[in-house]
Amino acid sequence: MADITVRPMVVADADRILAIYQAGLDAGNASFEITAPTWAAFDAARLAAHRFAAVDRDGTVLGWIAVSPTSTRPVYAGVVEHSVYVHPTAQGRGVARLLLDTLIASTETAGIWTIQSGIFPENTASLTLHQRAGFRVIGVRERVGRHHNRWRDVVLLERRSPTVT
Repeated sequence: MADITVRPMVVADADRILAIYQAGLDAGNASFEITAPTWAAFDAARLAAHRFAAVDRDGTVLGWIAVSPTSTRPVYAGVVEHSVYVHPTAQGRGVARLLLDTLIASTETAGIWTIQSGIFPENTASLTLHQRAGFRVIGVRERVGRHHNRWRDVVLLERRSPTVT
């Protein structure tokens, strides 16, 4: 993994970030979304301080991670929901774990005490990744939404910071 680094996401990454997002959506087990948003919508929905890109030696974006606030209410200022996507050709190389570890360090430094995520149960690689990174299963929302004309469950996970009190 010496050839992969993580850095803050920049506007110049937009096309590659959205292409990776769309590849994840096309695979069918990443999100209820079907089409990646525009860069303006993506940018507006995610906290600027906690958006990262994993890049190879040539600067090619291999994956990304970002968070969105779960609520506008002040009491929930320390709770975020995250997404992590890796280009299909870079999967299995530890990119997602590197991104997740970077995000955890970033959010803890900022005083965020909970990172949560919803993952389709069929996405076993993502569930394993998150559990190894300290996330725990909170529960399963059964038949919470329709995706490609079928009901889908979502596993809810969270990671509570051991240092932010």
